[in-house]
Amino acid sequence: MEQNKNEQKLSEQGSSPFAQTYFHGTRADLKVGDLIEVGFNSNYGQQKNAKYIFLTATLDAAIWGAELAFGEGRERIYLVEPTGAIEDDPDLTDKKFPGNPTKSYRSTQPFKVVGEVTIWQGHPVEQIKSMKDHLEKLKEQGINSLND
Repeated sequence: MEQNKNEQKLSEQGSSPFAQTYFHGTRADLKVGDLIEVGFNSNYGQQKNAKYIFLTATLDAAIWGAELAFGEGRERIYLVEPTGAIEDDPDLTDKKFPGNPTKSYRSTQPFKVVGEVTIWQGHPVEQIKSMKDHLEKLKEQGINSLND
């Protein structure tokens, strides 16, 4: 009987789901507890005051976010929790990648910084240059983000 109680206790402990992990790549210097909010200059595109803020459920997409962000600060990847609703990022879903394989999302509600990923491997320099060149060509062609 005692063994069954222990097995039941282990089963109950192992059945609770993990929360979804989200990342935000940037060059901003933030601290745990800070809020990432709309209304500041965007890290991308035309650098207007951002209508949306972005997060992703994949580390690779967050690495791209950090590597492509404007500014001179250190590339950083934060673990964040949304404080409100999130939706698919239309630039990376409907237009380019149906089904949202990058797990990229946007929101008008703040994200709370809950941690930082301090060890990660960036993309090769040539790959970053190629991506930046591609984004510059889109800009020259007048192809703008749906998020501006």
